[in-house]
Amino acid sequence: MTRITLLDGGMGQELVRRSGAPVSPLWATQVMLDRPGLVAEVHRDYARAGARVATTNTYAIHRDRLRGGASNHYAADGTELPDLEARFADLHRAALEEAGAVRDRGRIAGSIGPLGASYRADLHPEEAEAIPLYAEVAKLLAPSVDLLLFETIPSLAAARACLAAGRQTGLPVWLAFTVDDEDGSRLRSGEPVSEAVRIAQEADAVLANCSAPEAMPAALDAFSAGDRPFGAYANAFTTLTKEYVAGGTTAAALSARRDMGPEAYADHVMDWVDRGASIVGGCCETNPAHIAEIARRLRAAGHEIA
Repeated sequence: MTRITLLDGGMGQELVRRSGAPVSPLWATQVMLDRPGLVAEVHRDYARAGARVATTNTYAIHRDRLRGGASNHYAADGTELPDLEARFADLHRAALEEAGAVRDRGRIAGSIGPLGASYRADLHPEEAEAIPLYAEVAKLLAPSVDLLLFETIPSLAAARACLAAGRQTGLPVWLAFTVDDEDGSRLRSGEPVSEAVRIAQEADAVLANCSAPEAMPAALDAFSAGDRPFGAYANAFTTLTKEYVAGGTTAAALSARRDMGPEAYADHVMDWVDRGASIVGGCCETNPAHIAEIARRLRAAGHEIA
């Protein structure tokens, strides 16, 4: 029997589904202002499904995402989104309060998404500029969370910045890398995952996230060369092609896979566990039903969910 840490699933796409709000760079952030309590509802549903780690709804709360006039600050119809930078700290507090709804059900992971844009190593700031920006978020989250989860890391330079920022808090730091959907042995930057493993040796866990489930085995095989706990949580999007990534479009341009329901997704997860993964869960377009099926399958295989 193996102790497996079961993460929750996707938050942003689930909030879109429940709120009916259009997808935009601020959709998961704006919903906390428009529909307070909805994020807590999602957290509770994941906890009931079996998740033992709740990931805060803070992935996109970066100053560069909130600032009016930024290149990624427009809705799909071309409308400029409101400037929310003045609400930077308030939005983090709101997300932490929503996550507090499941404080008694396990650990809370403070989510910190990438600067610049998801998947885009070329838009990530230089390391010296990035470290204080990540550290500002990490220090806001630290008093209310159990660990820091840096998500969708696209490059080695970004990973170094995340690790340096996280280490300023004294909390455990988990690094989650996004890998090429067609070649899971490489990051979105094209750099080898094997090099990411070297950086992650100074973290507390290393994961692959927000990539196709089929790409995860290659990443996990690379992770297994290190001595950190490792795992994966994939998305259920149609393939993130290089053309999509280079275009800088939002999730509004993506669609959910019809072949990645809870049972199919859990098949992938159980393969990851067989490869040594001890931390598993779901990312975009997975929901509480996916987590419930993973929990069921883990228990049926004799694993302990932690």
